[in-house]
Amino acid sequence: MKHSAISIRDLHVSYYGTEAVKNVSLSVNPGNLVGIIGPNGAGKSTFIKALLNLIPKDKGEVKVLGKTVKEVRTKIAYVPQRNDIDWDFPITVLDTVLLGTYPSLKLFRRPGKAEKEWAYECLKRVGMEEYSKRQIGELSGGQQQRVFLARALAQNAELFFLDEPFVGVDVSSEETIVKILKELCSQGKTVIVVHHDLSKANDYFNELILLNKELISFGPVSQVFQTEVMERAYKGQFAFMKEMEV
Repeated sequence: MKHSAISIRDLHVSYYGTEAVKNVSLSVNPGNLVGIIGPNGAGKSTFIKALLNLIPKDKGEVKVLGKTVKEVRTKIAYVPQRNDIDWDFPITVLDTVLLGTYPSLKLFRRPGKAEKEWAYECLKRVGMEEYSKRQIGELSGGQQQRVFLARALAQNAELFFLDEPFVGVDVSSEETIVKILKELCSQGKTVIVVHHDLSKANDYFNELILLNKELISFGPVSQVFQTEVMERAYKGQFAFMKEMEV
């Protein structure tokens, strides 16, 4: 039996005592590139962190590939928001990517030659091999995001979660990242991205999760990206939607 990439049932999450996400149920099939969109304060990052058990859920069930997140943790790669990362940490670009190989290593085993070569291949894939010896804080925003995508690639995951990966990123890096995410999906991997630039939604994703604390809509971009649907999430902010409708 083929399982959903991720299945969510009746998810509720509170943040500092306030309900941030409520009553979300949906199922994503493998091979999809899914955007999570919604207004500021809609609970997008909270939602993704709750899915990954990075923050506690009030209630609800999350299954990844038919199992709990804990059971398939090594098959899940997560790229956090850039402001969640300590860029002063004394670690090189290559060593950052090498961290992606740790989940597949046996207990107490350190990465060897094969893992270092694989990490370098992942750096090449994102066009950052020339920077392998740099400290991560010396890079631009776009370069940093590429390195963290390379770390995710090094993990050989089945599911990739990225939280606002294009914030503070140059156009070239954004194009590189999107191209790689689409390649991953063509290989049957599943990619879920918290995203705020609605003008790119149709180009980047084939499905959208529209949130505003609760699930407003989920499905193909053309189905979600309708004026009346978007208005329910964005309320009065959405007069310009008619021009952007797909």
